[in-house]
Amino acid sequence: MDITAADRTRRKSGRALSGPGTAGRQCGSNWRQSRTQTRNPPSRMIMHTQNGAAEPAWMPVAIAERGVRRFPIGETNPRIVEYNNETNLAGYDDKIAWCSSFINWCLASAGVRGTRLALARSWLDWGIALERPIYGCIVVLTRDDPTSWRGHVGFYLRCDDEFIYLFGGNQLEEVRELAYPVATVLGYRWPQSF
Repeated sequence: MDITAADRTRRKSGRALSGPGTAGRQCGSNWRQSRTQTRNPPSRMIMHTQNGAAEPAWMPVAIAERGVRRFPIGETNPRIVEYNNETNLAGYDDKIAWCSSFINWCLASAGVRGTRLALARSWLDWGIALERPIYGCIVVLTRDDPTSWRGHVGFYLRCDDEFIYLFGGNQLEEVRELAYPVATVLGYRWPQSF
């Protein structure tokens, strides 16, 4: 099934693969990337589910982690330590920012090499840039000041006029879905290859 057929399947099931239905509309109109540097994602990154819908191989891994959360002060969640072990934060506890660690761990679990870095904005230099978000792509957001090094990263679920909905780690201190302002989007990324 190519990405176009996968897109049709998702739309029939109510889960749009390429964002909202308006032709040409993009979430996060402020992201900086050239059209000549963007491509459609390789279809080999897509797996087929039991109901025939196409899904990125790392999304079932991510969804299965729903509810993993930071422990109270004095305790450490060993699962978040596992996430951190996929990055330059190996051995750190759950009291630091771990959104990028979660993305790296999910991709590694699906056989895809991530950035291996804990910095959310490191994803802007990884894989290929997408013109529009698709289900499961990596979304990089700015935090506070767009020119700073700070950011957030998560997997794309959907968007509307005001918000982009991401599934990720360290979202209100747990693995969950959360909405962010569309204006905070810096870019959409997809793995180059396995």
